Amino acid sequence: YEEGKNFSFEYVQAANVAGYEAAHRELASRKVDILLAGGSEVGLKSVLATAGMLPVVMVAIDYDPLARGYVRNLARPGGNVTGISIPQIELTEKRLQIVREAFPDVPAIAVFWDEISADQWHAAENAAPKLGLRLAGIEFREQPYDYERAFAQLPPEHRRVLMVLTSPLFAVPNRARLPDFALRHRMASIFSLRQYVDVGGLMSYGASFTAMYRRAAEYVDRIARGTRPADLPVEQPTKFELIANLKTARALGLTIPPSLLTRADEVIE
Repeated sequence: YEEGKNFSFEYVQAANVAGYEAAHRELASRKVDILLAGGSEVGLKSVLATAGMLPVVMVAIDYDPLARGYVRNLARPGGNVTGISIPQIELTEKRLQIVREAFPDVPAIAVFWDEISADQWHAAENAAPKLGLRLAGIEFREQPYDYERAFAQLPPEHRRVLMVLTSPLFAVPNRARLPDFALRHRMASIFSLRQYVDVGGLMSYGASFTAMYRRAAEYVDRIARGTRPADLPVEQPTKFELIANLKTARALGLTIPPSLLTRADEVIE
């Protein structure tokens, strides 16, 4: 493919979540052949509200498209939607296990969540007692998210470790805000995206979003060559990355257990 010769990539910048549907309506008006619905469920909802029967390739990051009824099953999704689905519910539980292993003497942690990540929060609530963890969940509702106000609401015993659930609104407008916040308050932090660790977060565990979007491009190619979305199985990633930032650990005076470091896919020195 050569852009401008045998394909064009159309996109519209939405100012906020409320603007998603208008943005996708604008895309549909440009007579596109395939629509990409990446990220949160609101993205797929807005695509489906405007796409008609246009093929839709999703990258479902923080919701379960099967549980929500967007596909019939993973092997044969039916309809006009297919793509990639990241199992964030299971990954949320895994991150709690990593917290338990990394900080065995910490019985209580803080969890930041919002409407987009509500399913992950409920999964964390269910999993925490089995791991001997108590959670203080802070729900964010109004943008821009006020992390300092949230910190003031946390009981003192929950201020040692912070887990941030997966939502694009935590990365807006600046992904470095949360790692910087955690460092200033001397909180160990765990995220789903390695990009947070690159800018000072302590650890992350999850699928590579870059790899998922590259895979989505292959779905677009197959549909462009004539395969129906209904016949393309929805895929889930099989590789998950554990990233640790030793520079941040030293700044916090923490030691990450060797059992975790030896399993890490990358250690940032």
